[in-house]
Amino acid sequence: MRNLSIPPAFHLQSLSSFLRSRFPKGYVATLFRKKGVRINGKRAQKDTLLHHGDLLTFYIPFPAQHNKTWKPDILFEDDHIAVINKKAGIAVHEGKTVRSKDSLIGHLTAYYKSQDIVPHLVHRLDKDTSGCLLMVKDKTLVSSFEHLFESGQVDKTYKALVKGILPQKTGKIDTPLPGRDGHLVHALSTFTVDCVYHEAGVSLVTVKIETGRMHQIRLHFAKIGHPVVMDEQHGDFAFNKVFRKTYKLKRQFLHAETLSFVYQQERRIFTAPLPEDLSAVLAKLS
Repeated sequence: MRNLSIPPAFHLQSLSSFLRSRFPKGYVATLFRKKGVRINGKRAQKDTLLHHGDLLTFYIPFPAQHNKTWKPDILFEDDHIAVINKKAGIAVHEGKTVRSKDSLIGHLTAYYKSQDIVPHLVHRLDKDTSGCLLMVKDKTLVSSFEHLFESGQVDKTYKALVKGILPQKTGKIDTPLPGRDGHLVHALSTFTVDCVYHEAGVSLVTVKIETGRMHQIRLHFAKIGHPVVMDEQHGDFAFNKVFRKTYKLKRQFLHAETLSFVYQQERRIFTAPLPEDLSAVLAKLS
């Protein structure tokens, strides 16, 4: 038995119209034939008008293809925002080689359609970077959250595995990086070494970025001679080839571990656990 709440967009539309917008015709026909759906606990007809907030109860299992619909890994959600644990391997937005429907925003748009919500992403992560990503549900709030990121009011920490042994336990990298117009702009990353794996010649670091430049962590560590492990664009390609063969890692070791900002007059910290592929590498290194 499953429940589904009626979103505002279907207020005063018929039950039949709502069901046909979401399920295959055969499944809808079966629901009516077997009286397998009720509204607020009461039997309903095809032409019964729905109201925002009505609760549909299904007594016939959803069709298999509906059960397999993509679902986000949500770390936190309320009426205004959602913090998504982004998986590696999915681009945030469409691009030359990524169709809109295959991007993260495309998946989120499809997922939230039934709730009459248009998702907005106010920052981004690289395709092969996993971890915390903030989504805003209300268009009127987008600019205020974008301002939080642009003004440095959002604390972001990452876990990265980098090549080599860093000369100091803590440090900062302030090499300027290209901005949106291509000109060099201020960029600051600070880091703490969590663990050194001498046999493999790599170091696990926690990185905090004070600015949000494109590929900032990857570029900064590459510029000091300690590129992110398995970075296929800015990394050490010969080293990556050996590391991939030895530790079976197929993407860059970079994970957005936390987001922290003041929300509803309270500082909130959201944390995304290290995914299985990265945890498996650390287990082999230990």
